[in-house]
Amino acid sequence: MKVLVKPTGKLVGEINALSSKNYTTRYMLVAALADGESSLLYPAHSEDSDAMRRCIQDLGAELTESEVKMIIRGFGSSPKPIKELNVGNAGAVLRFLMSIAALVPDLTFVNTYPQSLGKRPHHDLITALEQMNVRIEHQDGKLPIRILGGEPTGGKIQVSGNVSSQFLSSLLFMTPLLAENSEIEVLHDLKSKIVIGQTLEVLAQAGIHIEASADLMHYRIPGGQQYKAQDYIVQGDYPGSAAILAAAAVTQSDVMLHRLMENSKQGERAIVDVLRMMEVPLTHQQDIVHIQGNGRMKAVEFDGDVATDAVLAMVAAAVFAEGTSRFYNVENLRYKECDRITDYLHELRKAGADVEERQDEIIVHGRPEGVEGGVDIDAHFDHRVIMALTVVGLRSNKGLTIHDAHHVAKSYPQYFDHLRSLGAQIQSEE
Repeated sequence: MKVLVKPTGKLVGEINALSSKNYTTRYMLVAALADGESSLLYPAHSEDSDAMRRCIQDLGAELTESEVKMIIRGFGSSPKPIKELNVGNAGAVLRFLMSIAALVPDLTFVNTYPQSLGKRPHHDLITALEQMNVRIEHQDGKLPIRILGGEPTGGKIQVSGNVSSQFLSSLLFMTPLLAENSEIEVLHDLKSKIVIGQTLEVLAQAGIHIEASADLMHYRIPGGQQYKAQDYIVQGDYPGSAAILAAAAVTQSDVMLHRLMENSKQGERAIVDVLRMMEVPLTHQQDIVHIQGNGRMKAVEFDGDVATDAVLAMVAAAVFAEGTSRFYNVENLRYKECDRITDYLHELRKAGADVEERQDEIIVHGRPEGVEGGVDIDAHFDHRVIMALTVVGLRSNKGLTIHDAHHVAKSYPQYFDHLRSLGAQIQSEE
């Protein structure tokens, strides 16, 4: 599918924020690892969360669902010994389940997206699992990956954190189920520390005890623990909402987003602070973000590692800000569905933006007068790129045509519908 994003001067209306993909997938996993019945209220519906739904069922969880509630009867510490698992294009789901797969004798993760997830490396998690009596066959760290487990052991484990925090989260989900106590040491740097905070929050809610150092680089995990069946409420999603908020910021707008918790542990909550720094008129009260945009913004400098999945939307807003913006400490954007620095900036330049890249920085020379547009954009199979470039298209002079735009469904299937409900001029073509 391709979409034509036409110049849109005004956005007005109210929408409920999408439910959090990150919390939904984590709650689904801890529910599956519990003995008994858990419920999730307001679970997210996206390709990622659907992949987790599919995979935990394949591993033996029983799942029933109504419009706003999901009930999961878990398999506990004994997933079904299946031979093959397909996570689609969901990198976090793959990485979380690679550790869980070590609990079964022989499981292969297949490669159905060779041009996207199939290109992403998982060496750091493979190396950690190999320290735990798990044998792994792989293609230079990439899919297909065969896990030969059944009897993983605890003890001292080291994992690198300088590519992704998902490797550490994966180990934190699995190690409490082992007979032995475990100690995890994070090597090098730890990217997206705030997301580890979400993992620890969910684990605590599920009754799991983990001692974490203040810098989140060392962990003590008692063995022999059991996940407790619980009832969970999924909060609104800041990563997806970031693009909606950025769209309201770059246009004349009167837009309200509901269900965005003011005290959320989601790092992408920083989109609200960044827009304030850019002098966008907004309030955030009673879990409602209200933007009354005038299209005028100031440049910012921001450490993107604390809000990885909102950076592209921030950059899209900065394209139209007065002055030069700098987003630093963002190298891990290169290891997502595409290289979210080189690939994204290539498309922004096509649209008329003035942007530069460093290995771990994005620099934006703002053009308050707007950009020309009128070009075809390659989405690079990446939902965040699609959402962010849509923001740019709304403020361009001639609009943008975004190819492969259906990949937005990976995290936010209703994205274009929500923007249209606010008045955005967006046409879809198969």
